[in-house]
Amino acid sequence: MENGPIIRECEGRQEVFDPVRRRWVALTPEEWVRQHTILRLQAAGYPLEVMQVEGAIEVNGMSRRCDIVVYCSGQPWMIVECKKNEIPITQKVCDQACRYNTVLQVPYLVLTNGRQQVVIEVDYVNGRLKQLSALPSFEKNVKSVSQKQHF
Repeated sequence: MENGPIIRECEGRQEVFDPVRRRWVALTPEEWVRQHTILRLQAAGYPLEVMQVEGAIEVNGMSRRCDIVVYCSGQPWMIVECKKNEIPITQKVCDQACRYNTVLQVPYLVLTNGRQQVVIEVDYVNGRLKQLSALPSFEKNVKSVSQKQHF
């Protein structure tokens, strides 16, 4: 389905090419998950141009970085939190993404360690999180937003 990330050896260390940042970065276990997640998102119809990798935000006065933020019509739309394979997707990981979301206010959160993926829809009206079985369709959302802007 997908080709893997492009990897090279440079000065005794492995690097991976990040197509979003358009540069080589150190290949750490978390970076491996992040790069494979970018490829999965791209294969699911999410253009690279709508993704931001390691974007800085401020949470409770502390500088933090979101692994991946997907934008729709210029607004943050999805936060993707990546963990290395060995770290299970737990409530603690969900809490981290939710803290980031206090700033970005996105409708979707994705938590992944490369083996497990949890997709969450944020219900702001009822103050609840709803687990989804798959990623939301980026194309359908863009069309929906586009149609709303014409009225």
